[in-house]
Parts: sequence; structure tokens; C-alpha cells
Amino acid sequence: MSNKSLRILIADEQHFNRLRIERWFNQLGYYRVAPVQNLDELLTLVEYGCEPFDLLVINAALAGGKLDLMGFCLDNRQLYRVLIYDGQRAQLPPTPACEQQKTQVSHAVLPDLAALQRLMTIIDPGMPFVGTVISVR
Repeated sequence: MSNKSLRILIADEQHFNRLRIERWFNQLGYYRVAPVQNLDELLTLVEYGCEPFDLLVINAALAGGKLDLMGFCLDNRQLYRVLIYDGQRAQLPPTPACEQQKTQVSHAVLPDLAALQRLMTIIDPGMPFVGTVISVR
């Protein structure tokens, strides 16, 4: 069963992208999702929030060269985990999701449901993995 108390922040300038990602999280059982459309909104929520966010999913283009996105994410105590997508645009090297890393960079233009599900199995170990089951005899 998924941990319904996890706080997720989505940051993307495109309304359609924010909506799509939020719907995928809803399909996975996560409903505490806050979408933001610009850097100022993101900084306000992160800097003045009472509770840390369990996950930030952000389009690398949102920083627009105004912010060292990797440095901000790695050093911020209000963000437990971060997925930066479309990282190729920001010239960030891709990094795979693993338990030890706080920040994952994807070159995908938009994360898909399967990628979010894999990430959430790391963040929320109680989440059931919905996928193909292969039995070996």
C-alpha cells in the first residue's frame, strides 16, 4: 500500500506536463501533489514550507540558467528526493535512480508512468510494484 502522506512537488512551465505527471501520481495512489509553473513559485514553496517535500519532479528548463539546479537540489534540506527531467537541455549528465542518491537526472523530455513507478518503489518501499510478473521454473 502506498504512503498517502508523501508530499510531491511538480515544477514545469507547461500546464499539460504538470497535469499529466500529477495524474500519473494519482494513478499510483499519491494525492498530496503541488504543481508549480515557474521558478519563483518553486522557490517560495521550498523556502517557506513548513514540511519538506518527499519528492520534487522538475523540468530542467524551468531553472533557465538563473539557478544552479543540481546545487540547489543537493544542498536543500526541504527536498528529500529530486527527479530532474529533460536534463539534456540543461547539459546535465543522466544518473540512474538508486536508494543512495538524492537527485536523479533523466534525459527524457517527460517522465512516463513506468519511470515514476520505479522511482516511487525506492522512495516508498510499501508501494506495490504493478508490472509484469515473470515466473521462473
